[in-house]
Amino acid sequence: MKLEILTPDKEIYLGEASAILFPGLDGLFAILDKHAPMIAGLRKGKIKAETPSGIQFFEINGGVVEVQHNKVLVLAE
Repeated sequence: MKLEILTPDKEIYLGEASAILFPGLDGLFAILDKHAPMIAGLRKGKIKAETPSGIQFFEINGGVVEVQHNKVLVLAE
């Protein structure tokens, strides 16, 4: 699936990911390939993404994630 992580200042990541772990408002949750559409709030923490180049971590201060049509868009602070 395609993963895009954006902040107001810059694009943090744009590429493929097979699994993504998020710090949700109610706890950790994962998104896998072909996940159902959803929108969720994020708290401060680390996003863990399994990418073709290996596992990567992205520090965020909160935000929102949207999953639709096998694309994951993160609008982070």
